[in-house]
Amino acid sequence: MTPTAVSPLLDGIDLVIFDKDGTLIEFHAMWGAWAAELGRRLEAATRRPVAGDVFVAIGYDPSSGRIQPGGALAIATNAEIAERIAAVMRRWCPSVAAARRAVEAAWFEPDPVTAALPTADLVVLFGALRNSGRQIAVATTDDRAPTDLTLRALGVREHVAALACGDDDLGRKPEPGMVLALCAALRTHPTRTAVVGDTPADLEMGRAAGAGQVIGVLSGVAGQADLEPIADAVIPSVGELVDGDG
Repeated sequence: MTPTAVSPLLDGIDLVIFDKDGTLIEFHAMWGAWAAELGRRLEAATRRPVAGDVFVAIGYDPSSGRIQPGGALAIATNAEIAERIAAVMRRWCPSVAAARRAVEAAWFEPDPVTAALPTADLVVLFGALRNSGRQIAVATTDDRAPTDLTLRALGVREHVAALACGDDDLGRKPEPGMVLALCAALRTHPTRTAVVGDTPADLEMGRAAGAGQVIGVLSGVAGQADLEPIADAVIPSVGELVDGDG
């Protein structure tokens, strides 16, 4: 069998840092369904039509089921998303305590296993990258526990050398902290690192860190026009980083 070849886009790259949601897994499938269900739960908890305001606050379009590229769901940590929702509830509820109770009653985490749909054959991709001698890391605003569970469910956790997550206190995208921390942990200079993501914040993070290659993917929330001004290259999905024909 001919080995799977790695794209020339990664020539001179020793470490590939991937965003997770929208890059490795289908963003709208997970977070769109989560946002819609959270809106229903909040309305049940408050008995008021709060969902519309919540959707605006977190950047969810219920008419299309899609996430806005610059919205909280695309770039914020889970804690920051919860705080935005709490701020909306404080405008609707008679007291701060009532608002807090409503959020606590409605809040839930998306299932990191059943809701995670890969954007490409990640087993082939990660296997090819590791066989080529490259290291793999993930930088995500999602928390560490669900990120770990997701990668295990996708069958690729063993290939990932390090994680930088939203609850790791490394700064938020587009700040460079996650990339710089991963480079330091894996003893790789940023110029020998590629950052791959689906949002401008992902790519700006790579630029701010001095990454050698910044690659946008169209599998998530942003379009070509959003990514092209920042990226060295824009590709349909991470699957384009390997060539199954060798």
